[in-house]
Amino acid sequence: MARDRQGQRAPALALAALGVVFGDIGTSPLYAMHVCFAGSGAVPPTRDNVLGVLSLIIWALLLVVTIKYIVFVMRADLNGEGGILALMALATQRVAPDSRTRRVLVAIGLFGAALLYGDGMLTPAISVLSAVEGIKIATPAIATFTAPLTIAVLVGLFWFQYRGTGAVGAVFGPVMLLWFAVLALLGMRWIVGAPEVLQAFSPHYGARFLASGGWSGFLILGSVFLAVTGGEALYADLGHFGTRPIRLTWLAVVLPAVSINYFGQAAMLLQDPSAVHHTFYRQAPEWALLPLVVLATLAAVIASQAVISGAFSLTAQALELGFAPRVDVRHSSADEEGQVYVPFVNALLFVAAVALVLHFGSTDALAGAYGVAVSGTMSLTTLLATVYFSGRWGWPRALLLGLVFLPIDLSFLGANLVKIDHGGWVPLLVAACGYLVFTTWTRGQDLVNIALDRMAETELQQHLAAEAPVRVAGTGVYLTRSSGVPRPLLHILTLNRALHRVVVVLTLRTDPLPRISENDPTRFVVVRYADDLYGITARYGYMQRPNVPRLLRDAAAQGAPITCDDLTYVLARVRVIPLAGRRGMARWRKRLYAFLSRNAYPATANYRLPRERILEVGVQVEI
Repeated sequence: MARDRQGQRAPALALAALGVVFGDIGTSPLYAMHVCFAGSGAVPPTRDNVLGVLSLIIWALLLVVTIKYIVFVMRADLNGEGGILALMALATQRVAPDSRTRRVLVAIGLFGAALLYGDGMLTPAISVLSAVEGIKIATPAIATFTAPLTIAVLVGLFWFQYRGTGAVGAVFGPVMLLWFAVLALLGMRWIVGAPEVLQAFSPHYGARFLASGGWSGFLILGSVFLAVTGGEALYADLGHFGTRPIRLTWLAVVLPAVSINYFGQAAMLLQDPSAVHHTFYRQAPEWALLPLVVLATLAAVIASQAVISGAFSLTAQALELGFAPRVDVRHSSADEEGQVYVPFVNALLFVAAVALVLHFGSTDALAGAYGVAVSGTMSLTTLLATVYFSGRWGWPRALLLGLVFLPIDLSFLGANLVKIDHGGWVPLLVAACGYLVFTTWTRGQDLVNIALDRMAETELQQHLAAEAPVRVAGTGVYLTRSSGVPRPLLHILTLNRALHRVVVVLTLRTDPLPRISENDPTRFVVVRYADDLYGITARYGYMQRPNVPRLLRDAAAQGAPITCDDLTYVLARVRVIPLAGRRGMARWRKRLYAFLSRNAYPATANYRLPRERILEVGVQVEI
């Protein structure tokens, strides 16, 4: 989340960013080069192939990560926040609310977000598995225990999530700094023996490899892409650290370290073409293998931690924007509002990661599934960035950006899609399910709001003046996310002919912004319709959690006649009845929405309401 950085030193922020942002891309040397020469569709380690693949890896890091993300995409910040949902909000700012263009852009953003759940399942599986596989080299006798050891690490990783990242955050940076130092040292050890490997800086080696390699040369792009997985995290974590620390850390530490290590692995292959299996670990002397396995496992856990935390944040953002049904969201830090823990998502990712390890069993098999998720998200990010920058720069310059980077992204995506039958179907299936949930929930909410046919506050005022109901002591606060009088208020008025002495209609709106400042005069607006009827409209960002009791205290301080010690919070418990024959959505999707609605987490927890002051009113809605 965007936060006040006054008093914080740049080196401290850079070190923290090293531990959170760069774990995923920093552990790619564990498996990227290995998969290119020993995985599915691998090429033989001839001199031309080694230099060609190395050139492609280096230029992928330069073009995709350095130029596309570091130079351009990170300029697209929404009040300091990044990520595909923030980019979606930016891209739709200048688009009419009900236009087809907006619907397409929202669909792109939601599918990209759904793909990130596949990334959250695959990153822990492939990162931890590739790290533990070093045991095969260090101690071949226990190689059969690779999968159980991987699962044991995953159990500890996901079990620890409930405590939040704050307790171990200070350790992440130093561990990753040590990791990148080791990457550079291992690489330099082999570059000295084959300095001709530095020729791969020239892009013509990569171009010649693609031109002469034909179909197999194109397919190897799917393995080369593994070197840039994690690039999306640089943008997604923009709000945690800011642009400058991320850019400096990438250019000064991460890019040099991983590049040197890739050069070192290639130099080793030039000297010993038989060392194609687990090339990362074969760089190390025998005495350093076990310590290296331990360090690599720690780095893999840190890389996984960042992706899992990102899935939690993504869920909280989608929930607040109204794209997902409510789930239990727990804040794991009293100081950092952006640090959240989502038990349901944590359990889902854990089960999926363990299932992936058991099903695929090796890094080679998992690599095909991994690339599809990230390359798909990167392609959609380029599309949204092009639309956004068209509003800032004009279409000619923005289109040039798309024409340069979209072919690169689509080439990587196409090479990965060929691996659908080798595991690439996994992230696509996850993304399809996530997209179905997002769109079904959004459309279902629209249908419910239409069916409720709300009365305006002015109409309610006239109705109360014409036929005054019985008044009971206290203040009734009726919560809603849509404009107009909530249905529970009308139910109580119609059936009981009684209302609280003071009625407050509280409308909670989530803006497509990360957060609304407490100093913003439009953060909440109080409207007096009558002496006993008030409307309050409160605005929140999608990374903020509404604190209703505090909001009402602020309203009382501004003159609203609210007695905060005598409040009753009235919420609707909607029961959806799907009907056939009505337009708007297929019946099976209506049934899915009804299921999601029945099992959604109650809004009371998200609004920080005291349970003893809550009254839920059942409302049946036919859609």
